[in-house]
Amino acid sequence: MYKTKNDIPEKARGELVELLNARLADSVDLMHQAKQAHWNVKGPSFIALHKLFDEIVDAAEDYMDLIAERVVQLGANAEGTVQIAAKRSALKEYPVNISAERDHLEKLSSALATYGKSVREAIDTADSLDDRDTADIFTEISRGADKYLWLVEAHLG
Repeated sequence: MYKTKNDIPEKARGELVELLNARLADSVDLMHQAKQAHWNVKGPSFIALHKLFDEIVDAAEDYMDLIAERVVQLGANAEGTVQIAAKRSALKEYPVNISAERDHLEKLSSALATYGKSVREAIDTADSLDDRDTADIFTEISRGADKYLWLVEAHLG
């Protein structure tokens, strides 16, 4: 941990950094899973899904920035490389051999649901560590993840 005048106790900051870096790994993974779907989806709703999946990519990139910047604000290094994400992500591995719309919708909705659940758990953990700012960041991310889950599931009927 770096020296900072942030008044959150160092022990709590350490736990928060661990939590934030874990969710950062998930965010990196989610972004790349959505990009995989964006590149490879095929079917009658191609253009709508192609655009939706790219919106999810952009949102996940925003989540990555929010999380990583909070890590640094708390006095640590953001650990957001693809290699770290591959080791730490709580998301299931995304299949690279699918192209059908429904397959991508199923896999991406599962990833979004897992992501949303872990972010909601992070809200509670940040609250228990008396860090309302981190909890607020996770709350914002949770709203976005739930919105995109809804939009993806709407295509499943």
